[in-house]
Amino acid sequence: MDRAQKSELVTTLNEVFSNTGVVVVAHYSGLSVAEMTDFRSRAREAGAQVKVAKNRLAKLALEGTEVSGISELFSGPTCIAYSEDPVAAPKAAVNFAKENEKLVILGGTMGATALDPNGVKSLASLPSLDELRGMLVGLLQAPAGKIAQVVVAPAGKLARVFSAKGSQSEAA
Repeated sequence: MDRAQKSELVTTLNEVFSNTGVVVVAHYSGLSVAEMTDFRSRAREAGAQVKVAKNRLAKLALEGTEVSGISELFSGPTCIAYSEDPVAAPKAAVNFAKENEKLVILGGTMGATALDPNGVKSLASLPSLDELRGMLVGLLQAPAGKIAQVVVAPAGKLARVFSAKGSQSEAA
């Protein structure tokens, strides 16, 4: 990499650290290219992105951000997974780490809060924003459905009573 490319990468990483909802830092030592490609595609499907950057450049990018406390995580072969959704990147990283022990989660950050590996795992266990929205819509629709049942129930009862009376009169 020449100096301009390094400067551009530092700027890009600085924007990632400053503007994304969550960043997960992990060691990827021993992962094959195919496994790393699989990790990237799974993360992309979940709404996250994965980047491998030199530790020195990542530490430079962390300077001046509110998450500069995670700079000690950048030693050895590290990669970052990040997303706007606070659950997408941790979920993708934790699910991949369960299947492939070569990916070791070191920690991360959510906003200005530094996370240890257990914090990342607990974030991964939460439902995503889309799942929460679905639950909320279901809760909002449930009362409307119950109101409709209550309004329709008396008419249904009347119809059954009239039907029963009609069948009694036919039988007599």
